[in-house]
Amino acid sequence: MKFIPRILAGCLLFVLCSSANKIPLKNTQAFVNNYENVLGTSLQIKVFTSSATDAATAETRAINEIDRLDKILSGYNQQSEFSKWMKAPAKPIVVSPELFAVLNLFDEWRTRTNGALDASVEVIGKLWKASARRNQIPTKAEIEQAVTLVKQTHYKLDAINHTAERLDNAPLMLNSFAKSFIINKACDAALSSGNIDAIVLNIGGDIVIKGDHKEQIQISDPKADAENDAPISTVTLDDKTIATSGNYRRGELINGKWYSHIVDPRTGMPADNVISSTVVAFNATDAGALATAFSVLTPQESARLASTIPGAEYLIITNNGQRIESNGWKGIEVPVARSITVNSEMQQKGNTWDPNNELLINLELAQIEGFRIHRPYVAVWVVDKFKKPVRNIAIWYNKPRYLDDMHAWYNTYYQTFMDANNNISSTSSATRSPGKYTLKWDGKDDNGKLVSRGTYTIYIEAAREHGTYQLMEQKMDFSDTFKQIMLKGNTEIASASLDYRKKPKDAQ
Repeated sequence: MKFIPRILAGCLLFVLCSSANKIPLKNTQAFVNNYENVLGTSLQIKVFTSSATDAATAETRAINEIDRLDKILSGYNQQSEFSKWMKAPAKPIVVSPELFAVLNLFDEWRTRTNGALDASVEVIGKLWKASARRNQIPTKAEIEQAVTLVKQTHYKLDAINHTAERLDNAPLMLNSFAKSFIINKACDAALSSGNIDAIVLNIGGDIVIKGDHKEQIQISDPKADAENDAPISTVTLDDKTIATSGNYRRGELINGKWYSHIVDPRTGMPADNVISSTVVAFNATDAGALATAFSVLTPQESARLASTIPGAEYLIITNNGQRIESNGWKGIEVPVARSITVNSEMQQKGNTWDPNNELLINLELAQIEGFRIHRPYVAVWVVDKFKKPVRNIAIWYNKPRYLDDMHAWYNTYYQTFMDANNNISSTSSATRSPGKYTLKWDGKDDNGKLVSRGTYTIYIEAAREHGTYQLMEQKMDFSDTFKQIMLKGNTEIASASLDYRKKPKDAQ
């Protein structure tokens, strides 16, 4: 009978080995793609799965859903359902479930924010844009007239018959909810394709994370002007949404003064007390609505409103630099390692780069008006006079297997890049225009040490899958003489400039 346990053990080992052969461990990876000119901004989509085919299917479903909803909700497409409804006779009209839902959201949040969120704020926005063209601020009478119009009721919804009726001709815009609404629906469409572990969809800095994945998200500093500037905060989220609103990327310049594109519907004036508001919530439209409202409301009003949304957390930055956090913000924030501050005079010993100076690198990617396109692979880096690599400033890519299309960067930096176990984090920020980016070089090498003054070459390389290859290079002497150089555009990079300058005072 002693042989029986041995037989059983052998059988068990066979079963385990057979099971291992039949059910291999899942190798989930991130499939990333970047687009320009999506809903008037940029888009990044990350699909987490073990199959490239499944990732492509999920991405296609997400993109198709974005296109479908844009044709319903867009205020810029004159053929959208919303635009046609705006031009239709003033009578009850049966509308799609999506348009009804977004109009209803505006009704709800107009009440919840005491008028700080209003679809008819477009009335005031148009007034300030027209005034900017004349280079003069609106008169008191013009502002009062616009506010009076905004405070009226502009449409009536009938939930039983599913109709929406225009009550006046006031211009409306659905931006405050449309983007968040669309991102959420697009994520659901991607996950419905099956075999997808998670998806992260980032449209213009508003991000939805769904599925089995934790995403690290950097929040842009509203007082910084470059993509690679240090964030004001970094958080880790799963199955949540984050949205950021701010006045630092869009607005009007009148008589040399900057006025925010975010206006208070209750006063008719640009909102300038809060320069950035970031909100984390379970629901995408909640996050989008709160982030926009917080740009208008006082911090005290924002705190009261946030308390009505379970699980909502926020970070507000005021125009005087005050940082206001919700009680639970620290619970989602990634601790920042303390950096050692070195005295500027010590850093400038000998022939070292002046730490009060920086190089600003402005890029505008080529666009085809009205068309969504993939963002090309782009690399920006610096070499010294001996052609030795000094600083890898940026690398934007979709599929790692095509990185060798950027021949110069690949030969210089690829192995270092792979050894660093590079992960692609997401960034939440105020919505930007598509294709326009700014990067900085602070005079430090890849090890964080200030370089010597002298001549360096800046490379800007771009390559597109099944498209063109472009390489820009420019030598610059980084002495005490500040200079700006315009680079000739090409097929992939419409324009670029290098601006060697002194850092703004609040950045020194």
